Amino acid sequence: MSVFARIFKIGQAEAHSVVDKFEDPVKMTEQGIRDLRQDLQQALNNLAQVKSIAIRTGKNAENKRNFAADYERKAMLLLQKVQSGALSAAEGERLATEALIKKEEYAQEAVGLSKEAEHHGGMANQLEAKVNKIKSAISSYENDLTTLKARARTAESVQKINRQISRIDTSGTLAMLERMKAKVEEEESLAQAYGEIADADKSIDAQIHSALEGKERTDAAASLAEMKKKMGIS
Repeated sequence: MSVFARIFKIGQAEAHSVVDKFEDPVKMTEQGIRDLRQDLQQALNNLAQVKSIAIRTGKNAENKRNFAADYERKAMLLLQKVQSGALSAAEGERLATEALIKKEEYAQEAVGLSKEAEHHGGMANQLEAKVNKIKSAISSYENDLTTLKARARTAESVQKINRQISRIDTSGTLAMLERMKAKVEEEESLAQAYGEIADADKSIDAQIHSALEGKERTDAAASLAEMKKKMGIS
């Protein structure tokens, strides 16, 4: 294999290692949860903004309706003054007409703002549904992550135990024990042999000592008999 081919093989192996690490289900789930939390935060921000617009638009519509009602009340007051003679008919009707024009303008603005507020409210509801969906997905992913981590720890423990068991050489261990047993038996036999030799040596010494002791006793008896003879003792 050429040098370039070996380098290519090494690069392939490292690339596969990177892919394996990237495709770790636990890490992928954690990254998915982080992405979803970012989406959730963005959706919450958008929801808050849309709700804020809907609230402001609704308040503006309510204010316009109040203005319209106020100009309608003013037009009625002007007509009442005309009726009571406090204001000329021409002037009173002119001012009342202007008040009703203002009332109609504000009423139309109120209708438009109400529709706009309703539109923003619908968008807010859609965003809120999305927010709830993301929250549900995050909760589901977190449960899956807890399960995956537990399974990963269990699988790792089982793998370590199996690896340790696979490293145990049963036949080699038994052979070693048999050799130790034979060695011990050999040592015990050798010790017994030395003991028997020692006992045999002691037995020979005892026999020699006994034989020598008997000769000494015989010589002593002869000397005693000769002495008694010299002394005239029978």
